Amino acid sequence: MKYLFTATRLSHICQFHLPYLQMLKESGHTVHVAAMDNLSEKNGLQLKYADKHFEIPFERYPYDPKNITAYRQLKKLLNKEHYDVIVCNTPVGGILTRLAARESRKRGARVIYIAHGFHFYKGASKLNWLLYYPLEKEMARLCDVVVTINEEDYQFAKSRFPGTVERIHGVGVREDRYHPATAEEQAEMRRKEGLSEDDFVVICTGELNENKNQKTLIAAAAMLRDQIPKLKVLLAGNGPKEQELRNQIAAEKLEDTVKLLGYRTDLENVVPAVDVVASCSKREGLPLNIIEAMLCKKPVVASVNRGNSELVEDDITGYLLQPDDVQGFTDSIFRLYCDSDLSVRMGNTGYQKAQSYTVKAVINELGRILS
Repeated sequence: MKYLFTATRLSHICQFHLPYLQMLKESGHTVHVAAMDNLSEKNGLQLKYADKHFEIPFERYPYDPKNITAYRQLKKLLNKEHYDVIVCNTPVGGILTRLAARESRKRGARVIYIAHGFHFYKGASKLNWLLYYPLEKEMARLCDVVVTINEEDYQFAKSRFPGTVERIHGVGVREDRYHPATAEEQAEMRRKEGLSEDDFVVICTGELNENKNQKTLIAAAAMLRDQIPKLKVLLAGNGPKEQELRNQIAAEKLEDTVKLLGYRTDLENVVPAVDVVASCSKREGLPLNIIEAMLCKKPVVASVNRGNSELVEDDITGYLLQPDDVQGFTDSIFRLYCDSDLSVRMGNTGYQKAQSYTVKAVINELGRILS
């Protein structure tokens, strides 16, 4: 069979879908990818397991006039290649692909949309609801299956959208990469990152943008500095808020405490060696960094949103707080610093829960839908 995966940006395919491209290739299928190539911004991220990549100039804002060009190019591609299965992702990539694939469906192609977290959700802005909900509901008529990755989106889509709705447990995390490390392995990881064995290390992973809200963690670090003398906070990622965050770090005189790692593709060599994983995001579909933490048996201090709240059980696998609750993040991290036994218990419980979210588990779920 011949498959096409689309997304607004190529990095999305490379970050979330390579295991599924690999599964299809190893089963003897042809796999193509269509997206705007932004890998030069992603520090070594590479596309693998695809027979071809087609450059499509998607713009992230759905009403951008440039998306007319993207739609035309994509429709031309679909009419030329005659795919059996079209798997579309991301809001704009998903909308334009479903519009362009109408003729393909008439020819017998199956169109599958994977929603990695709707932009409308409990607590989202009215603007998000006005922009995205009518579009997503109408677009559901133009595909064979809508696949959601978290329970809140699944229940909403199942009750409001026409057609078939399925749910998978995220996009899967590779347990061969993210797993508990021995004390010796952790010491070596810390040495390579310039950390000492007695540092108390907190890591936060994600694009440096407004949604990921790293400013809350930096503010908490300023409050924790005197309580945890050997505190180290690592921010992994790049993005539009980098200079603003650097300014906040400088204003709080946290240059020796908070370190920006940039965009990293090797965090499996860092996460097993930290003490706590933090996330202050305002919105998440189903965050990989939280699952990665749980597979490494790390406690999680995270903000309340549909993705984090599905993964983190408050007071059991970590703590859940409001995204801007600086005092709450401060107190929760300090509690874990003071009680290593609590950290171990939370980490062990999270590890068991994370088994449903591994690549192996999700491949079984998604493979059934794609076949």
